[in-house]
Amino acid sequence: MKKLTTKNLVIAALFAALACVMTMSVRIPIPGTQGYIHPGDAVVILCGIFLDPVVAFFAAGIGSALADLLGGYFIYVPITFVIKGLVALCAGLVYRSHACAPLNRHLVVALCGVIDILIVAGGYCFCEIFLYGAPAAISSVPANCVQGVSGLIIASVLYPVLEVALKQVQTAS
Repeated sequence: MKKLTTKNLVIAALFAALACVMTMSVRIPIPGTQGYIHPGDAVVILCGIFLDPVVAFFAAGIGSALADLLGGYFIYVPITFVIKGLVALCAGLVYRSHACAPLNRHLVVALCGVIDILIVAGGYCFCEIFLYGAPAAISSVPANCVQGVSGLIIASVLYPVLEVALKQVQTAS
């Protein structure tokens, strides 16, 4: 883990706030599950890409869990913290291990989106088995996959813009 400077802490806090806002701003209800599809996963993926993986775990986890807390989904707060944190951590590790390789960085961002789909759909399904039973948990998988695909697309679109902006912030003193 890199040294946590004030600037990096502020950027992490901004990503956490952005994850919360993007999760709460656009909600497409999922019939039968009381859940919703949202663009917050894009920010979770981008946390992993632009922050240190450990810092990204906490920024994405806290921001996403805060959205559940404020939205009244209390039982999901710890589940969301862990799942979204793991997405950001894994995305960060994958991005760092492949960004210098001959692979195009945009392809690596898409790969991070695939990781999001797998962890979110699998993680929530696993946890919901204990909450609601297997049939209900399995029925939420397609909606979580759609949410993940939207996160992948949005993250892929925002990546080049944020890459330039964050480079400018990092070089400014």
